[in-house]
Amino acid sequence: MESLELPRLFLHHPRASSAPTRPHPHSTTNSSRFLPQFGFPSKLKNATLRSISVSSQDGPISFEDETQQLRHQDQEDEGRLLSREIDDFGSLVSFRLTPHSASASASDFMGALHAGKTAETQGNLRSDEVEKPEIGNAEDEKAQTIVTRNIVFVTSEAAPYSKTGGLADVCGSLPIALAGRGHRVMVISPRYIHGTAADSKFSGAVDLGSPINVFCFGGAQEVGFFHEYREGVDWVFVDHPSFHRPGNPYGDKHGTFKDNQFRFTLLSHAACEAPLVLPLGGFTYGEKCLFLVNDWHASLVSVLLASKYRPYGVYKDARSILVIHNIAHQGVEPAITYSNLGLPQEWYGALGWVFPTWARTHALDTGEAVNFLKGAIVTADRIVTVSKGYSWEITTTEGGFGLQEILRDRKSILSGITNGIDVTEWDPSSDEHIASSYSADDLSGKVKCKIALQKELGLPVRPDCPVIGFVGRLDYQKGIDLIRQAIPELMQDDVQFVMLGSGNPIYEDWMRATESLYKDKFRGWVGFNVPVSHRITAGCDILLMPSTFEPCGLNQLYAMRYGTIPVVHETGGLRDTVQNFNPFAGGSGAEGCNAEGTGWTFSPLTKESMLVALRYAIQTYNEHKSSWEGLMKRGMTRDYTWEKAAAQYEQIIEWAFMDPPYC
Repeated sequence: MESLELPRLFLHHPRASSAPTRPHPHSTTNSSRFLPQFGFPSKLKNATLRSISVSSQDGPISFEDETQQLRHQDQEDEGRLLSREIDDFGSLVSFRLTPHSASASASDFMGALHAGKTAETQGNLRSDEVEKPEIGNAEDEKAQTIVTRNIVFVTSEAAPYSKTGGLADVCGSLPIALAGRGHRVMVISPRYIHGTAADSKFSGAVDLGSPINVFCFGGAQEVGFFHEYREGVDWVFVDHPSFHRPGNPYGDKHGTFKDNQFRFTLLSHAACEAPLVLPLGGFTYGEKCLFLVNDWHASLVSVLLASKYRPYGVYKDARSILVIHNIAHQGVEPAITYSNLGLPQEWYGALGWVFPTWARTHALDTGEAVNFLKGAIVTADRIVTVSKGYSWEITTTEGGFGLQEILRDRKSILSGITNGIDVTEWDPSSDEHIASSYSADDLSGKVKCKIALQKELGLPVRPDCPVIGFVGRLDYQKGIDLIRQAIPELMQDDVQFVMLGSGNPIYEDWMRATESLYKDKFRGWVGFNVPVSHRITAGCDILLMPSTFEPCGLNQLYAMRYGTIPVVHETGGLRDTVQNFNPFAGGSGAEGCNAEGTGWTFSPLTKESMLVALRYAIQTYNEHKSSWEGLMKRGMTRDYTWEKAAAQYEQIIEWAFMDPPYC
């Protein structure tokens, strides 16, 4: 069907400029663009803007008259800009009426545009001149935010208040980056009290004195709110006795907490109420906000918006975006628990889940369950993963963990954005945890960090010996089984190997036994220690990451930032962030001058392919020093900031608001 004509716009005032010309209905420019913008005299105090009905081949189309009083300053002879935004099909997206203070002629602006520059407008805009919006490059400079939003992060953990993995890093850094771009940002997470020194992290949060009742699990549950304003972000902590216990956010030494469904159902209900009832800074966030729900712990938010609020006219202008950090964790519980969630009975299908026959416990097991993550997938307006590669992997049988078919159905709104890192905390030129500072311009401190690490761990001090490091959780996902298989063969080479991590007791015992067997070559630090992780990252030459799957991965980013070369399995975010070394990329030339790449990737996930990649790295380190230095410098000079990721999230947010709510 042909595009419909846009209505002509008239300004009912004797001094109004002539009506705008109509755009060609089949224009093929960008999908979202601004048509010519028109200036109007500033002294039109009672001017009205009206859209008029038009006709098309499909019949008449009427547009409601919309009148807006334009208030202007009497003393200044400035105008206002009227712009219409349409899509590729000629459909009206929005009107914008904004004051302007400067402009340039259209010819001057187009000349600068062709030269790849941004035109800086000067002087007053005449009614027949055209002003085009600037399009910033997020990779080269801080992009200017055109539309600011009220953004609400809902998460089970956020650094520095609570942390078990990368989820906390994202929800501790991305909100600050978005706030720095002009958005109003709130982060909602539980107020965990473990009875340890770590509880002092919440000392800056004050009780708002605004407890509310949320209805779930057979009655009214009272929750409180604590608040801290830090780095431009409202950090809101949901308080309830179920969050006050020893351990970590999800369990303790005895295993996972059995009431996690109850705890994170409370979090989701409280998160939906907070923008409506908490007057932070004197004003509530209101109904028109964007919920960024992270993993299954917050997934009920999207379902609540669709089932509990929008049917009654609340949050009808809100949107939700699901961010999947690890699809392996889905929040699955028996189907009988659905009645506890505070949802209408008719919405059971959104969360309903049936295990395949092979996964059922016995012959009479029907496999029926509720799946929190699935509920968000089928109700969220957009879905984001933490890398582009992972956004594809979760649609495959191997990577979807049973949700691949549902995700394939929603593939059109599925995107991937690679995480950033805190470049202030992870900066080799100012890191207080390492023995010597260094940078891409002066690498002399790198070897000093290596010597200091060897001394600290009791290894022979050998500056020329390549040191391989591993930092991470000790479980199957991180490829520990592959390392166990390869160590006997790798220890025959002239290398040293350092591991830091905790997790499966079997792997922890293996690390201790291996250290006893290879006293001059292997060191295993059981546990996790932030300063030691910095020193290993700075002191090693190679970082090994043989993960079976990796949604994004941060350690490889830290390593490259510190001039440590990653050797990684080609999966998920590792594939996206580590470029395989190619010494001959630019043709013949001096060694290393035309090379490209920041590390080595290997596939398939086998001991043999991993050893091949490691030995390529070791050989390059020993025999091709200029190529190795090029690898280090390319990694250290890449952009790892959250500013880059924040600009991409802004685009996803704008897409979410372009369409009506999905549910």
